[in-house]
Amino acid sequence: MAQELLGTKRLVVGAHYGTADFIVQRVTAVIMAVYTIILGLGILFTPELTFESWRHLFTFTCFQLPLGQLLATLAFLSVAWHAWVGVRDIWMDYVRSAGLRLFLQALTLLWLVGSIVFFAKILWSL
Repeated sequence: MAQELLGTKRLVVGAHYGTADFIVQRVTAVIMAVYTIILGLGILFTPELTFESWRHLFTFTCFQLPLGQLLATLAFLSVAWHAWVGVRDIWMDYVRSAGLRLFLQALTLLWLVGSIVFFAKILWSL
């Protein structure tokens, strides 16, 4: 009986399978929603949207802590992680070929990592 559960005949369903992905999707969605509300309020209460006021939305500090940059970074990392879980699940569900699925997952991961690096370079050089 134990031999039958190894290899390609392995049973991969059961309790809590996918629970971590479900929780990650919900937590990252809440982080993005809260950040969107904070950013929206910042824009709403800014009297004039100039480059300096827009820049200040992302670079404000609180007790010498670059809170604007930290919040924006947290929100962007949440977007990237949320996208990774969602797109990875799409590749796993709809792409039958294991080689093509691996290629698409690697391409997605490279794109997301490149986006994070590009974002960090722009935000933290302000």
